[in-house]
Amino acid sequence: MGNRLTQIATRTGDAGTTGLGDNARVSKNSLRVHAMGDVDELNSHIGLLLCEDMPADVRTLLVEIQHQLFNLGGELSIPGFELLKPEAVLALDEALATYNEQLPRLQEFILPAGNRAAAQAHICRTVARRAERHLVALGNEEAIKEAPRQYLNRLSDLMFVLARVLNRMNGGDDVYWKSERIAKAEDA
Repeated sequence: MGNRLTQIATRTGDAGTTGLGDNARVSKNSLRVHAMGDVDELNSHIGLLLCEDMPADVRTLLVEIQHQLFNLGGELSIPGFELLKPEAVLALDEALATYNEQLPRLQEFILPAGNRAAAQAHICRTVARRAERHLVALGNEEAIKEAPRQYLNRLSDLMFVLARVLNRMNGGDDVYWKSERIAKAEDA
């Protein structure tokens, strides 16, 4: 990393702009910066999730995801550059298949609740969706590669599945939505 981070408070952003990896300056309110911020926030939320108890394989997967999100943030900070490879998307597809296979089919919507690890995974899911929306908006304005958008889409799905996995630790279960339709069917 060399001397890249020799000074944290540079004051160069005081006027409302920030520097990209290609030395361009853009508004802190640009779509690119929103997407970068969402990816950074998502990575931080995954870091918080990693503070919880979880199966070792889930922990290993989440640490790898953090590294890939750092690649994605780097790619976003350098327009036209590629750091996130299509293989990272395939790894998420494989993880989705593996963990989905272990879960019972959903009969109803579930609430973003349960144990603390599962609830944090749901927060990660929603932040991933927001990052995806900002990345799609950026893609409507500028050319971006497919892998970042696909990665965030798969990751939000995976975080939903992992929330279900984490809720089942120590004999727990999903927290189901009590819809009016279900209540009427149960009363009938």
